[in-house]
This record gives sequence, C-alpha cells and structure tokens, in this order.
Amino acid sequence: MPFDLRRIFAVTCLVLVWPSAALAGDFEAREPFPSDLLTEADPAQLTGLRVALPAEGCRSYPSDCADVAVLNTLDGFNVQPRLSIPFSEPIDLSSVSSDTIFLADASGKRVGINQIVWESARNTLHAESDELLRQGTRYLLVVTDGVKPANADGDRDDDPRAGDDDDGEGGHAARAYREALRRALPWSGVDPRHILAASLFTTQSVTAISEKIRRQIDDSTPEPATFEIGPLGARAVFPAATVRGLAVQRQVGTAPSFSTTSQAAAIPVFPGAIGTIAFGRFTSPDYETAGKVIPAYGTKTGTPVPLGTNDVYFNLYLPSGEKPAGGWPVAIFGHGFGDSKQGAPTAVASTLAANGVATVAINVVGHGGGPLGTLIVLRNGDSSVTIPNGGRGIDQDGNGTIDSTEGVNAAPPATLVGSRDGLRQTVVDLMQLVRQIEVGVDVDDDEVADLDPARISYAGQSFGGIYGTQFLALDPDVHQGVLNVPGGSIPEIARLSPIFRSLIGLALITRSPSLYNAFPDPTFQNFVENVPLRDQPILVDTAYGASAIQEYLDRSEWAQNAANPVAYAPYLRAEPLEGVGAKGVIVQFAKGDRTVPNPTTSALLRAGGLADRATYFRNDLALLSVPGYVTLNPHTFLTNLLGPGAPFAVAAQQQLAIFLASAGGTTIDPDGAGPLFETPIAGPLPETLNFAS
Repeated sequence: MPFDLRRIFAVTCLVLVWPSAALAGDFEAREPFPSDLLTEADPAQLTGLRVALPAEGCRSYPSDCADVAVLNTLDGFNVQPRLSIPFSEPIDLSSVSSDTIFLADASGKRVGINQIVWESARNTLHAESDELLRQGTRYLLVVTDGVKPANADGDRDDDPRAGDDDDGEGGHAARAYREALRRALPWSGVDPRHILAASLFTTQSVTAISEKIRRQIDDSTPEPATFEIGPLGARAVFPAATVRGLAVQRQVGTAPSFSTTSQAAAIPVFPGAIGTIAFGRFTSPDYETAGKVIPAYGTKTGTPVPLGTNDVYFNLYLPSGEKPAGGWPVAIFGHGFGDSKQGAPTAVASTLAANGVATVAINVVGHGGGPLGTLIVLRNGDSSVTIPNGGRGIDQDGNGTIDSTEGVNAAPPATLVGSRDGLRQTVVDLMQLVRQIEVGVDVDDDEVADLDPARISYAGQSFGGIYGTQFLALDPDVHQGVLNVPGGSIPEIARLSPIFRSLIGLALITRSPSLYNAFPDPTFQNFVENVPLRDQPILVDTAYGASAIQEYLDRSEWAQNAANPVAYAPYLRAEPLEGVGAKGVIVQFAKGDRTVPNPTTSALLRAGGLADRATYFRNDLALLSVPGYVTLNPHTFLTNLLGPGAPFAVAAQQQLAIFLASAGGTTIDPDGAGPLFETPIAGPLPETLNFAS
C-alpha cells in the first residue's frame, strides 16, 4: 500500500535516536502516528507545513494513492486523530489508559485516549483522542513505561542511549523534527527516562478557507434578490390565502424526465399565520470545480477564487399581520439530506410565522432535482403560475438519472472529500443570502425592505443541522440558531446508522482494491470495522481487513473536517472565531435516532460544551406511554405532523420558534413539566445507540 504504516515506522525508527530506546531484543514502542515527520515545510500554510504522506504502488493501490493526494493538500493532521502505536511484542492491555498514553500541548494540558483497539496481527495499539483537539496546534503524543509487555520478562533496558546525536539518519528535516520533539518532551510532565515513545504532530486548520470566503462575501455588495421569476418576468409573490398548493415537477433525468408531486405550499400548523408566500432568486459565488471540489489554497497566504456563480432560488414565507417597523425577523431554515426547500421548511414555516418570524429556505448543493425542474403554484380562483424550482442536482455519474443528492459529493478521484465542499458551498450560499437580506429584500415592491437585517437567525434539521453548525460558527450576523438532530462526523454518522451504513459499504467495495471484508453481503452493511463506542473496554481486533477500514474512516474524517460540525462546534460559543460573537443555540435531538445516531450528536455537544443547551426527546418514553405511537426512528420528530407524533412536533417547533423570536432570550421546555422532553438533557450525554425495537 502507498501509505503503509509498517514501512513508515521502520523508516522513522532509523531516524529517531530515542533517548530511552531499548536495546535489541527488549520490549519497545516504536514511532507513533501521527507525526510531523510525514510533513514538509510550506510557508503558505498557517501551520507552516503541509502533509506529505508517501504515495507508492499506485498501479496496485490506486484508491489509496487518490486518498493520499487529497490528504497531502492539508496543512496538518486530523483534529480528532486515530493514534497508532506499534510495539515490538504483545502488551498487557490492562496497563493501557489515559495515564500511560496521552497527548499534551505546549501549555501542559493533557488529552487522554478513548475507543481503543488492539490489532493483534501487527502488535499495534490504535485509539482516538478523548476530545477534539484545537486546530492548527502542535501536540506531543506520549507512551510511557506504564505500558507493560504481556510477557513479564519483556522489560526494557533502563540504560538510556545517548540522545544528542545530530548526525542521525534522515537528513536536515528529520534532525529538525528530532530537536523539536526533544524540546516538546517537558510538555508531558514525565521524566524522559519513563517515556517509551513519543511523536510530535500538528493539527490541520479547519476554518481558515471558509473564513477567507466569508470575508470576501462580507466585503461585497450584491444586487438585490429578485422575485421576477414568473412568466414574462412576473413577480412570484402571492397572498397565502390564494395559494391552494404546489405541483412540484422535479427533474430526475437528463432526457429530460420529471416526476410530479402535489403538496401544500406550507403546512397550516397555525392556520392563517402565513400572510405571503414568495419565490425568488439571488446570485451566489461558486467556489467549486466541475468535480465538486473547492481547490486547495494556502491557509495563510492563499486567496479563494470564485470559479463562477450560481443562481440560487428561495422560498420565503412572511407572517400575516402588521409588519414591524424594521421588517420581519427572519429565520433561514436548512433542510435535510435528500430533502429540498419544499420539504421540512414547509412544515415549520407556519409555527415560525405564528411567532412573528419569517422563514426563507434554499436547496442544498446537489439537492432538489435537476435545474430544469419547475414549481406550479396552484391558486384559488385564478390560473396557476409556473416558476423555476431551482434544483441543484446533476447527473454526476453519467447514467442519465439525477438522484436526490447527486452533486453534493466530490467526483473521482477526489472521492475522499465526500460532501465536504458541497456543504462548504452551501454555507457560502447561506452567507450570501445573509448579505442579500442586509442589502434589502423587498417582497411587495414598495421600495421598503420586508426583512429585518438585524434579526437574522437559523434553524436546520439533520443535514441542515450539520452544515448549519458551520454556518452559525462562521457568520457574525446570524446570532441565534436551533440545530435539530445534527451530528458528526459524517463518516461516523454513516458508519453507525442503519439508514446510511450501506454508503460506507459501497465506498469500501468500490475501492481498488476493495476493502470490503464480509461476503456475500447484498446489503453492504455487514463489513467488520471493529471500532468500539466511547468508554467501552479495549477491543481486541483479529478480523481480517478491519484495521484497513479503520484507517479509511479516519482518513475520510480527516479529509472532511473543513465541513465537520463537530470540528466547528467549539466556535459556536466556547471559542468564537475572530470577528464573530458567541451564538445562542439549542440542540434538539431524540433518544434512539437511527439516522443520526446519538453518539454522533453527543460528539458535537461535547466538542462545543453545549450539553446545557441540549433538548432531548425521550422517544423511548413516548413509545411506552402514548397510545398508537409506534415510531421507532424519531429522527423527524420536528416535522412529523401526522398521527400521534404530531403534538411532539408542534411542541418542538414552538420551542424553536419562541427561541428565535425572542432573539435567544427564552428557552421553553416543549412539554413543560412532562417527561418526554428534557430541557436541558438530564444525566450524561448518550454514548450508546439506544435503538428501539
């Protein structure tokens, strides 16, 4: 394989003349991964370096080489890395803990380990850092002599070798690394004579490029959004009482072919609350290539360049009644994976309007069908009006169809990028929408803005909570947000979710060579990766191919951190980015969510220090106590307005709407003193799946 840890360890063991290295035949730990030995100097980066993983054997391992090409554009390692430590022989697993293996930064702060795996075939210990690491920061990974060999006779020699030989192998870069490592050893607080092995590594910059783009958008003055998208330039603005529904003609093929569905323009949770329904368009800079990748720019000196523009279509719902003097407060609502602006936003707009908040929604990159789709606005006592649907899907694989999310992911060979840049571009479009609101959105054509630029908030469901975390962290002019059923990272969501696990399986089986290790398996769900959940006992991995899958999952997360909501969570409140204030947030989620499993939401809450802002819907109690309620997957509890779950949806929507209407000043418990909503969550964050059966 081009990225073979065994070969890297062998090379670095020659390079490092470790002060307490064992003599031949004694128990030892070898060079851990990650390590800045696998980087090169790059002054264009904030970290001063760029990843430089070796790429060899590309004819035999083309997928690995393609992954390495993506990773080698980054300026550091994963902010929640998979740590790998090879040993010369089996170890006593009971001696492994966060006291004997840990990370330390320059301040001396320690970070322990979790989700620990022992790979028997290679005598290698793998673990994840116990918490999210700071971006663009150097860390010392320390293995102490508290880790013991399984064989009690395998003690290492305590007579240290000389540690000041500057003539060691590996050249100038290796000598510089070794010297930096020596200088960092005191961060550990451990006598070097008790350190078996150590490495020094730098985490990647997560937010830098998106911050640069946000500043470009802030400095721009776009043309106002237009509502003149009807036939012959007619304004697509309608009194809500005159609209009896929509016929959605979604482009599903390049022939072209379409599917047509009928639906309400907005679900009347509060009848009469919506006064106006409008459809419009604005122009947004497009930073993605045709392959759906934002090119790599130096995180320090690089300047992101728009490669074109997108016409972004939006749906807007204004409350009924008298408009406030400064215009209506407005919530941008982000829809979920596979959904569109005609989906979840139509379920919440009435509740927001009843609380005096307008709702605006766009399609996510790759969503809403193809660009030739249309909306037919069906009107009471008047002719229908056909307008563009604004679909953003493409036929990326060339098979003649446009799937529900096709175009949000990067195309080969950059498949490791996944949805990273589709999500980043969606956030670009949302930040551009904020600028449109600030320039002035005139719905009724009276030359007066109808939306208040000082009262912009955000709410998003599922995928909308995922990219919404990034959006809230980046945009200084959006002050409150409600993230409904979010989680991260996306590879971890897919791995744990029975809804999406087959996507990981397909990615594994279509690699060259395949990494799939469970045949026959028509479901693509039965691969064995042997990754324990948090706080579980050490897992002894003896499954063929599991370690390679673990490495692939780590690389995927590493490559996609620039859009990982967990990586952005600290910047919501705990550590706001430069020029951005702390945000008022609520995170709503449900016990036993099968789509975005609980441990992935807990990861976001933990990274952001947001447990006190978590509202937890106890679906398990609802199943036991509510007659007729049989929902085993509560992922859509916010928008499930049919049947016995409807009261829970309305209650959760009311919490969302009241919070945004009050500018984050009021957080209600959706069911008051009732047991079905915990506000905030009572007890520890859930780290198990909790699936109902």
